[in-house]
Amino acid sequence: MLDVPISVITYLMNLMLESRSLAYLLVTKDGCLSSWGGKLADYGVSNLHKGEKVEQQIFFLEGLLPLDNFPLFLPCLKTDEGICADIHMFPSEEGDWVLLLDATIDEIQLSLIQQYANESVLRDEKLTRIFNQS
Repeated sequence: MLDVPISVITYLMNLMLESRSLAYLLVTKDGCLSSWGGKLADYGVSNLHKGEKVEQQIFFLEGLLPLDNFPLFLPCLKTDEGICADIHMFPSEEGDWVLLLDATIDEIQLSLIQQYANESVLRDEKLTRIFNQS
């Protein structure tokens, strides 16, 4: 592990908590919701019930849990609320953790890059056609 000063770790944690709308779930190995917290409402997640199957409460987790002792990362998953979230899942002794982090800004930036690339390709094709006609 890196030798990172506590002040740097604290700063990074606060930055992430402020800017990424952290929400979390803990799911037992038999698929039941154990605990949750954070800004779940930002992702359209509400009315959770402890002890009930998580895939019946949160649609995008269906078939993903339990984890096979390996973490799983799903980037830029779009929620019903229109928020793009990075989903991080990792196993622990308590069960499988599911973290949701707002990735809307990342999605916008990626979209702008793709749009610029598409426009560049179209511009190049148009110039090629013009030069080939002469």
